[in-house]
Amino acid sequence: MWVVAGICLVLILLFILKYVFSSSGPDPFAIDTREALKPKVFVKKEKNKVLKQGFVASKVPENLDAIIVGSGIGGLGLAVLLARVGKKVLVLEQHDRAGGCCHTFSEKGFEFDVGIHYIGDLQEHKPFRCMLDQLTDGQLQWEPLDNPFDHVVLGPPDHRRVYPIYSGKERFPDELKRCFPGEEKAIDEYMRLVKTCPLPLAKFLVYTGLAEHLSFFFKMASRSLTDVVNELTENKDLRADTSFSMHSLLVRHYWNGAWYPSGGASEIAYHMIPAVERAGGAVLVRAPVNRILFNDANEACGVSVMKGQEEVHVHAPIEQLSMMKNGEGGLSFFLGLTGTKEELGLDALNYWVFAENNYDELVEAYINGEREESARKIPLLFLASPTEWFEEWKDGKVTNRGPDYQDLKQTFIDTVLDVVMDVLPKVTRDKIAFVDAGTPITNTYYIGAPKGEIYGADHGIQRFSPELNAIVRPQTPLKNLYLTGQDVFVCGFAGALAGALTCGSVILQRNLHLDAINLAKRTKLVKTKDD
Repeated sequence: MWVVAGICLVLILLFILKYVFSSSGPDPFAIDTREALKPKVFVKKEKNKVLKQGFVASKVPENLDAIIVGSGIGGLGLAVLLARVGKKVLVLEQHDRAGGCCHTFSEKGFEFDVGIHYIGDLQEHKPFRCMLDQLTDGQLQWEPLDNPFDHVVLGPPDHRRVYPIYSGKERFPDELKRCFPGEEKAIDEYMRLVKTCPLPLAKFLVYTGLAEHLSFFFKMASRSLTDVVNELTENKDLRADTSFSMHSLLVRHYWNGAWYPSGGASEIAYHMIPAVERAGGAVLVRAPVNRILFNDANEACGVSVMKGQEEVHVHAPIEQLSMMKNGEGGLSFFLGLTGTKEELGLDALNYWVFAENNYDELVEAYINGEREESARKIPLLFLASPTEWFEEWKDGKVTNRGPDYQDLKQTFIDTVLDVVMDVLPKVTRDKIAFVDAGTPITNTYYIGAPKGEIYGADHGIQRFSPELNAIVRPQTPLKNLYLTGQDVFVCGFAGALAGALTCGSVILQRNLHLDAINLAKRTKLVKTKDD
């Protein structure tokens, strides 16, 4: 028995050495591509020359190495990684501007982001920051949010409780203890829990049951945040249904603070696209891909793009975004205010406003209730919305879906405004110059999300099971067809970029995650020598 166990251990180590540490392809981070900081471009017409290059057949580069469908950070990130090693890549975007959930739009003189609200883990010389610097030629700048960077607001207007969330591995739990005296032991245990591979090896670990024993992440993945925290404390305000493992990733991501891109989210795509173009590639918009092309050997060899009523065929290997179980549709509100941040009482932080601390019950009632009634009882001002509530208008004109649709949107808007003006008392109706809402069918139209979701695949407990993590990877059963973006890894900006790294690792046959870590080490060493 011990001999068999020893052989299994040796095989596991060999798998790790072969699939994690071996490298055979070119390293996109081998050369430091950062340049001296250039003046920021504020003229929209100039930025649109990069972000809004419309698709026509004559703009498609010849002899392409790859086609990527979708210009979100998962697609653009992969495109730049391939471009850095000399690959000629074509990125196709169905919307009229590049960026996916990182794009912006303007109304009534206001510019609105559609996705980015803050990003963590961006201290200098950390792998994530160094990687972003390389992907954007060092031109993308970041503004830190205040500390606290979050306020959690619980309860109705006559019984509001506000709990600030601070960054810092020590300050985060210390401030929680100040808010919840007598809960020190529960908070320490929570922090202990929070602190806590290749397909053949992954399958072996999963199907032998070893994954849940060897990996604390997978052990906790099957447990909801509610289950774990309920065991630690009876204080309902300190409790929070999501996977505890997913929650732990988020907490650690923001331990050192939160940042926002200087100049808005469109700066991300604006500074990534030139790297694709320098390698001979292109990022073209208004290019809806209606099908993937296959050759006689059943290998992906290109795509068909609809140009009016005609199909334009573009040939090359291809990387394609895909979905598992869809997440809930996103419901966004866009508010334009007149006045300075001081006059409006606005700080550089996020508010998470809960109707009460029985969140699971409130969400269940919200999802299962009549839509018009649920629109008046929003349990959280950072919430998904059932796509089915809006599907009857999905085939209408995007700018005029009819009075019933507008009435439903207005009900949501009025509910949200009542909460916003209560939490931020200096924001009054006379300061509101513009307000609108984007529903799940808005997201389907503009970012191509099948169910209007903004976070891709559902991120419930099942998403983090060992079985699903062993199966979900960039490779597909169809040769030359790969997956990238947040569905390959986890949701959000960092997750989508990690998905691009994972997909690039498969294509280039080297571990780009380790390359990013080595990049950070080299950058830190150079900085130390310069100092």
